[in-house]
Amino acid sequence: MITKGQKVGDRYEIIRSIGEGGMANVYLARDVILNRLVAVKILRGDLADDEKFVRRFQREAIAASSLNHPNIVELYDVGEDNGKYFIVMEYVEGKTLKSLIKKRGALTLPEVQDIMLQLTSAIAHAHESYIVHRDIKPQNVIIMDDGRVKVMDFGIASRLNSNELTQTNSVMGTVYYLPPEQANGTSSTFKSDIYSLGILMYELVTGSVPFKGDSPVEVAIKHMKNPLPSITDPYPEIPQSVENVILRASAKNPKNRYDSVEEMHDDLLTVLDKSRFNEPKVKYAYPENDFEDDMPKEKRSDRTKKKEENRKNKKMNKALIIVGSIIALLVAAIIFITLIYPRFFAKADVEIPDVTDMTVSQAEDVLEDKGFKVKNKTKKENSDEIEEGKVIETDPEIGRSVKEGTTITLTVSKGSEKIEIEDYTGQNYYEVKAKLEAAGLEVVTDEEDIADTEDADENVILSQDVEAGTKLAKGDIITLTIPNIYTTYPDFAAEGYTVVDVRSFCEDNNLTLEIKYQDSDNQSDGTIIYQNMSPGTMVNEGATLKITVIKKGTTE
Repeated sequence: MITKGQKVGDRYEIIRSIGEGGMANVYLARDVILNRLVAVKILRGDLADDEKFVRRFQREAIAASSLNHPNIVELYDVGEDNGKYFIVMEYVEGKTLKSLIKKRGALTLPEVQDIMLQLTSAIAHAHESYIVHRDIKPQNVIIMDDGRVKVMDFGIASRLNSNELTQTNSVMGTVYYLPPEQANGTSSTFKSDIYSLGILMYELVTGSVPFKGDSPVEVAIKHMKNPLPSITDPYPEIPQSVENVILRASAKNPKNRYDSVEEMHDDLLTVLDKSRFNEPKVKYAYPENDFEDDMPKEKRSDRTKKKEENRKNKKMNKALIIVGSIIALLVAAIIFITLIYPRFFAKADVEIPDVTDMTVSQAEDVLEDKGFKVKNKTKKENSDEIEEGKVIETDPEIGRSVKEGTTITLTVSKGSEKIEIEDYTGQNYYEVKAKLEAAGLEVVTDEEDIADTEDADENVILSQDVEAGTKLAKGDIITLTIPNIYTTYPDFAAEGYTVVDVRSFCEDNNLTLEIKYQDSDNQSDGTIIYQNMSPGTMVNEGATLKITVIKKGTTE
């Protein structure tokens, strides 16, 4: 159990939990060495006992740490602490793409194009480093307040097997975007990521995933067997060019997909050009029931390898000669500088006097009397101890013995710079956050679960952990609590819901629906008389909703 204040790896101090998943739990923490906020992902206990998976997890996480791209969450560190395997990532504030889709449904086509261009740019960068993501889904994509996209979990292997496919809640979020070849037991390739990107784009355009089912197995089979549902038939306003990008990316046969993510990115650049709106629908060149991946594997001959080794050896010999010559010259220069030059040109060593708490003119007089030069331009820093306009320190530092004539730089106090905290409750979170961060404070966001009502506003501050009137210095942390507005179960019987309404509610919230029918002389067909989830309770994705419905002639 990880608790607030606990340190992971003797470096990352836990602040609070920010997420739980099938593979790991994620915590907000402070890197006490670099004094910055980070996200710490700790591998789930049952996975930590799988040595083969842990080795792969560590190897691929280390490889992913080399990725440097504006649309990829940066990976800082990988380690192990008393049997807990963890990775440390850049802390990014924002909401997952899945949350945005659940809140808004289908996005506008310009929004879809912008998000997909950022995603394909990030995935292409990873592929250049031979890293396959393996688990592209909107839950692994963060949308920041400024519209930037950040992809998480690069190179972290997604362990999905036949046993896990029977566990509805644990893998349903992943299986909606599962490439057919991966569902069929074949290993992931670059083109597997392209398929997942295509399914994700389908969801952005329509507001729903193309394949649904009561279990992960059912959804996986649909990925392998069922053709992608048409977009332009139910939505004739969608240009054919947009559907063509999705069809090429999410073809079941990898041969029919884009050859690379870069190719998909280039296609997306012009997807909303009016000249492309009525282009012909994509036709696949290869059968869609053939999942073989015929990507070529180049093998060099022994003769070619030997030639390369010979060339490398020749280059190495030349390099050794050059390096040896340079080292000899450096040694001669060092001997001259350290032994010969000081005897003829050395000046006397003088200790820098203590000039702290003096005015600049006073410090200049003292230092110049000792034979030093004082730099005209001073440095300025805030100080809670030294009065404004007086010297805090010198460079080189006070008490150090240096040569007479050395130029000394003074650091002068700008006075104390602390920010007085106000009562921010009821104010707009983003306005207050921007003001506090501009003043140099670090703002940590906490969330309090609140049921979704007409009055609920997710941008209003509910509370703060620093009392009004308190003064904070730059770099100090203040936590602002905002609402996490969640969906609640309605009273399906009292509010006149139909079975169709309930089924739609379950699909929108990723719930499993179980229906029991019962006969009654007093009530009409279709009347809902029972639900296992009490009205007003929070809806949790992956849960099972059971209802009892009146159906005449039923023997149950």
